[in-house]
Amino acid sequence: MTRGTFQDGLNLASKLTPRRAWNALQVVSSYALARLTKKPRHWGSPVSISFEPTTSCNLRCPECPSGLRSFTRPTGMLSDNLFKQTIDQLHNRLLYLLFYFQGEPYLHPSFLDLVKYASGKGLYTATSTNAHFLTEDNARRTVESGLDRLIISLDGTTQDVYKQYRVGGKLDKVLEGTKRLVKYKKELKSKTPYLIFQFLVVRPNEHQIDEARQLAKELGVDDVWFKTAQIYDYAQGSPLIPTIDYYSRYQAQPNGTYSLKNKLIDGCWKMWYSCVITWDGLVVPCCFDKDAHYRLGNLQQQSFKALWKSDSYKKFRGSLLKGRSQIEMCRNCSEGTKVWG
Repeated sequence: MTRGTFQDGLNLASKLTPRRAWNALQVVSSYALARLTKKPRHWGSPVSISFEPTTSCNLRCPECPSGLRSFTRPTGMLSDNLFKQTIDQLHNRLLYLLFYFQGEPYLHPSFLDLVKYASGKGLYTATSTNAHFLTEDNARRTVESGLDRLIISLDGTTQDVYKQYRVGGKLDKVLEGTKRLVKYKKELKSKTPYLIFQFLVVRPNEHQIDEARQLAKELGVDDVWFKTAQIYDYAQGSPLIPTIDYYSRYQAQPNGTYSLKNKLIDGCWKMWYSCVITWDGLVVPCCFDKDAHYRLGNLQQQSFKALWKSDSYKKFRGSLLKGRSQIEMCRNCSEGTKVWG
């Protein structure tokens, strides 16, 4: 554990009020009972939510709906009012807020103002970015906003490798933006945001894993996470599947096809402690429902509390307890196959 990791853990723990702790205990105990009885009991409110600032993105990454422009749902920007109304409903029990689902958060014109609003409610706030919009002004405002964690997509230590996955991206912009963040953290004497390079390991970049660690150290980035890549059409193989088995979600079969390594257990912890809210207020079960096929409600039509305890949510949780393999988005689920290093 690095010093930065320890400080980040302390920061997260500092957000844990008695009410939030009690809520987390309710959620954990209800999930344990649900797994034991195979009945979708649920107590408490979400411990964590993901809010989507926008579906827009400046890059064209090959395994991303935003990059491929392949959504069937509309592209748009999160309403400031919808966000604030939802946070006002949830902040007393909510602990962790991720400003990310699809798209590039910094394309939202009010993004950092929304971060500041949530931080003012005592929430632990995090986001993920391709780091192409970390100008001097945005870098400074990011530190000033109170953002607790910033995940920066790296995916290559040289431009020729980086661009193979981050299509249309410029590595120089990523590194320049990172340097600005480190500079303003020092100037403003701030311990946040906790800066993470996230390296999505695919075949074109797997030889640069050690270089990514060294680059993070040179720039003053707090940590490096190596993440396995989700491949949509993996069954017949893909040029993106790493040759290093440790960093692959998939394993080759004797007949030349590929299968998911992860065994699908019945039940999913995510359905009890978190959810995802799209830019236009749709509530979906998790980040694997990228096109919002499994819509459990709409915050523009009902309150979050009513939606979270609704019959449709209860039915969906029950279906997970009966068999995740029957749910399409669960069949390519990475739960248990993330790699941190």
